[in-house]
Amino acid sequence: MDASEFDALRLENQLCFPLYACAREVVKRYKPFLDEIDLTYTQYITMMVLWEKREVTSKEIGERLHLDSGTLTPVLKKLAEKGLVTRNRSPVDERNLTVALTEAGARLRQRAENIPAKMGECIVMDPQEAATLYGLLYKLLGSMA
Repeated sequence: MDASEFDALRLENQLCFPLYACAREVVKRYKPFLDEIDLTYTQYITMMVLWEKREVTSKEIGERLHLDSGTLTPVLKKLAEKGLVTRNRSPVDERNLTVALTEAGARLRQRAENIPAKMGECIVMDPQEAATLYGLLYKLLGSMA
């Protein structure tokens, strides 16, 4: 084989590129479904955390979603403006911000319940392949923590 085939700077030799391109394509396919409920993808995954727990700290949301506070803070502000969450400083420690689901935020969950099934129709992959990919991606995420 030609030495150039192993060139570290060739795009096809990068693991990061197909991950990046797939992530962009998946998020693009979410957009029409999320537009129906007036959420961005980042707002949607934030709401998923809150639909699970109802009340968490912003730090916990950031850890779960692998988002820094500079990215998460405007998302939480926007969700609060929409009336979907409340944000309150902890009376015990002012540095901690508690985020809680409002009733409107809880009701939005019902409108979002069909999104995973709709996305399943957009991504053609058999269940075994999907499970393998899921496991590999979480293994990769775990190795970077």
